[in-house]
Amino acid sequence: MSAPLPRIPVPSATDLPPSVTLEQVLADLADDGVSAPSDRVDDLVEQVERAHDHGIELRVIVVDRDPRIDSQLRDLATEVGSEQGGTVLVLSPGWVGAYSDSLDRVTLEAAQDRTYTGDPVVSTRNFVDSITEPGPDWTAWTVVLIVLVAAAAGATAAAKAVRRRKDEAAFVEPDAR
Repeated sequence: MSAPLPRIPVPSATDLPPSVTLEQVLADLADDGVSAPSDRVDDLVEQVERAHDHGIELRVIVVDRDPRIDSQLRDLATEVGSEQGGTVLVLSPGWVGAYSDSLDRVTLEAAQDRTYTGDPVVSTRNFVDSITEPGPDWTAWTVVLIVLVAAAAGATAAAKAVRRRKDEAAFVEPDAR
């Protein structure tokens, strides 16, 4: 009797939002890094340039309606990023997808969390703010934490030494009488 073979999942094909073709988006991104309705392009180009001033090659894609599932936006961002590199932000009225070959996933997702506004310009501004703002100075925080722990350990050792001397003095005094 033979055992059934397990089904080995294979990667599925990229699933793009309806009415969006990769070729159309790439052609639209070619001149200014933005693929969006014409009334939003100038404001979005300003945000793309602001990101570029911070060394981030950003591309912004705005689709006019939410796709069937939100992962389609990430798929589109990944496809564009694979073709052109850099950081890609894809916005729909209610969802966000992003890809980057230069930012770590934690930074990317934290920035994504600040983009759910419904307004692509505000969303993009929030995204750029998140990826360009300086993070905490972890070296300084580490040094402060080490100093605090060392001070607490020193205070504990000093308190134990004082208590030990008091205990020894109390123990010696009855014998001396």
